[in-house]
Amino acid sequence: LKERGLSDLYQNIEYPLSGVLFEMEKEGVTLDLVLLEQLSRQSGKKISAMTASLYATAGEEFNCNSPRQLGAVLFEKLKLPVIKKTKTGPSTDEEVLTRLASLHQLPALVLEYRQLAKLKSTYIDALPRMVSPLTGRIHCSFNQSGAETGRLSSSHPNLQNIPVRTEEGRMIRRAFVASCKDRVLVSAD
Repeated sequence: LKERGLSDLYQNIEYPLSGVLFEMEKEGVTLDLVLLEQLSRQSGKKISAMTASLYATAGEEFNCNSPRQLGAVLFEKLKLPVIKKTKTGPSTDEEVLTRLASLHQLPALVLEYRQLAKLKSTYIDALPRMVSPLTGRIHCSFNQSGAETGRLSSSHPNLQNIPVRTEEGRMIRRAFVASCKDRVLVSAD
C-alpha cells in the first residue's frame, strides 16, 4: 500500500467503511411479503395470458422456454431469416429476437414474455425465499472492491440489478420497506 501511495485511502476510507458495511449486512432489509405475493399472482396470470397469446400468434403450442422449439416456429414455420447460429442451431437470443421483431409480432411477444418470466423467477418469487427466518430480513453482501468504478456492489441477492424502467420492476422495488415507521430507506448514487 505504501509503495503505491494507497495507505491513506485504506486507513481513512476503505477500512472504516468495512465496519459500516458489516453493520448494513447484519441489519438487513425488510420486504413487504404481502406485496410480493400479490405481484407473484398477478405476474403468473399475465404470463399465462402471454403464453396463450404466443400460441395464438404462432398458430400452435410450443415450449416458450425451449430455444429449439422456438427456433422451429420462427425459422421453419414462419420462415423468418436466421440471423445467427449456435452449435445447436439458429439463435433465439435477445439480439436476434429484437432484430426479428420488426418482421413479425411473435419475436416481440417472446421478448416481453421472457422479461416478465425472468422478473418473476429472479426477484418476485426468489426474494421471499431469501428472507432469514431469524430476522425476517434479507441480508445481502456488500462488496467494496468488486466494481472497477469504485462503487459498491451487492450480492446474494444483487439488489442493484432490480429493474426500474418497467412497471413490474418499480413494483418490485416498492417491496423494499423501512423496518419501522420512524425509519426511511435512502437510495443514493
